[in-house]
Amino acid sequence: MNTETLLLRLREELDDGGLRGSFLVRDLRTGYEVGIDPELEFPSASLVKIPLAAATLERIRRGELDGSAPIDVEPGRATAPGPTGLTRFRHPAKVAIDDLLYLTMAISDETAADSLFALTPPAEVTRMLRDWGVLGITARHPAGDLSDTPAERFDPTDVHLAHALAISAGTAGQGHPVPQLDITRASAGSARAYIGLLEALWKPSEIDESVAGRVRELMGLNLLRQRLSPDFVSDATKWSSKTGTVLNMRHEVGVVEHADGGVFAVAALTESRVSAAIQPEAEVLMARVARTLRDHLRVA
Repeated sequence: MNTETLLLRLREELDDGGLRGSFLVRDLRTGYEVGIDPELEFPSASLVKIPLAAATLERIRRGELDGSAPIDVEPGRATAPGPTGLTRFRHPAKVAIDDLLYLTMAISDETAADSLFALTPPAEVTRMLRDWGVLGITARHPAGDLSDTPAERFDPTDVHLAHALAISAGTAGQGHPVPQLDITRASAGSARAYIGLLEALWKPSEIDESVAGRVRELMGLNLLRQRLSPDFVSDATKWSSKTGTVLNMRHEVGVVEHADGGVFAVAALTESRVSAAIQPEAEVLMARVARTLRDHLRVA
């Protein structure tokens, strides 16, 4: 099947499943790539924790931060479904910066991430990305904002109303009354931008190799594996990734490394038209589209 026919078919499948997305797969050995609307910008949600981790590690490398330094963390006391780790703690804790990095990346802990953002604010993370030549990703707000949406204000039986608002209230220019969904107010990026970051982490770049190597390791420890992982993990592959979720947005970016030497960066950023909080079918669909793009590129 030629590329144009394949992309048309995949767009139809996404539309039939109630999804719109920004997808890109790039062969990191050759630079060849294939995608669907890869320039389309979305709120990044927890994907922004990848540049946060890189920025924190760079400051540790420079000696500006001590990875072993304990940080006082106030309990999150979250009660709504979703948040993990320190965000659900009931009592204060002391956690080393290195361990906050692990919690931020492995279980997407928002309280851990915001403890790191307190050390390196979003604007500084963005500035460091630009210094590394990584364009198109902007960090704008704390991670805790992702659990402060209309969904947390509704009774669980009415959470579909928050998703209906998320779906219906956006503008043609991707503005939104919910700030976490407005690409001019939320941390944001496109599939192409995140592929650029992954390439800078997996290949020699302006990011120091010790920093890039630790970020790769942290992404390999990601425990949230319900989305793209089922279509990319096997005994002959290594999958390193980060997910991002806010309201009707479901994202994942990662790198699959094959035993035969193939290395592919994958980005799937999606929004759903279905007003339901739990949508396993959407995750199956976005994984199938990403896998099909990788398969097409692999045999091209």
